Amino acid sequence: MKRIRIGLTLLLVIFMGAVLSSCLGSSPPHLDVGKTRSIHMIVKMNRGDYWNTVKMGAEAAAREFNVKLTFKAPDTESDVKRQIAMVEDSIKERADVIILAASSYMGLAQVVDKAAFNRIPVISVDAEVGSARVTTYIGSNGYKAGQKSAERLVQLLNGSGEIGILNFTNTSDQRESGPESDFDYGARDADERERGFLNYVARYPSVHVVDISYTPSVMGEAKELTRQMLNKHPNLSGIAALNETASQGAAAVLQERGLRRIKMVAFDSSPAMMEQIQEGIVQAAVIQNPFSNGYLAVKNAVEILQGIQVPERVDTGTKLIDLDNMLWPENQKLLFPFVR
Repeated sequence: MKRIRIGLTLLLVIFMGAVLSSCLGSSPPHLDVGKTRSIHMIVKMNRGDYWNTVKMGAEAAAREFNVKLTFKAPDTESDVKRQIAMVEDSIKERADVIILAASSYMGLAQVVDKAAFNRIPVISVDAEVGSARVTTYIGSNGYKAGQKSAERLVQLLNGSGEIGILNFTNTSDQRESGPESDFDYGARDADERERGFLNYVARYPSVHVVDISYTPSVMGEAKELTRQMLNKHPNLSGIAALNETASQGAAAVLQERGLRRIKMVAFDSSPAMMEQIQEGIVQAAVIQNPFSNGYLAVKNAVEILQGIQVPERVDTGTKLIDLDNMLWPENQKLLFPFVR
């Protein structure tokens, strides 16, 4: 009887140990790299430092997890039809997983539903898409990023002044068709960044947003829109640019005209933008983590294929970079990612 009690005690100790171990957390599931997976990544544009870094992160994960990565992107973010066709092609080619950075929130929704109908999981990266069939979203919170930009610009203006916003959208005439169309067919991340910015500055009665212009991520148009904004509002004291192309275009015009009195908060971390911060043309930039976006999208795709449950959202965060903190070691890793 004593032996039975001892045996039961040992079993209870082992069981409690297992429970405690699971509560404290266990090691992540092992990813089987013996099988090659075919994963297609379709992003908004085939150029630009941001998208090149997303690709770099995806390629790093592809090498680590034995993935055959097919990278696709149209020439401009405004070519929604081309992006839809690329998803259609990936469905026909029987990709194991499709990773999509949608140029249009609702414009890509139907083709994402089609992919899911064909049993192809879709991961949304950087920009969300209006489909309930998306398995997970990986990227930053656009609303919080917009608020971060507004907070710094208001500080730079000491809580008073006229502000112009240079945002991006998927077609140059998108905003002419009304607010419902903006939400339904524009890029969701653009809409969220702008909404976060406007809601923050609404707290300050002496700060006035006097102009909002939209560029389809074309450098020449970003410059021209900035020139028009400056000519129309001679008392402009601040500019917020909400993506990489808009930022580079606006900064170039401020540099051309020598307008150091105008404070600017940019978006994303191209080498040119870091130079503009060092030269004092741009005062700060909200940066994302494109390398992690690409890497984690591929890693999550492999986990999905192994039947591992992934979170519905993975927030890779944003950070505000300025002249004071850009040389911090942790920020250098974000600004200049590399593959070890």
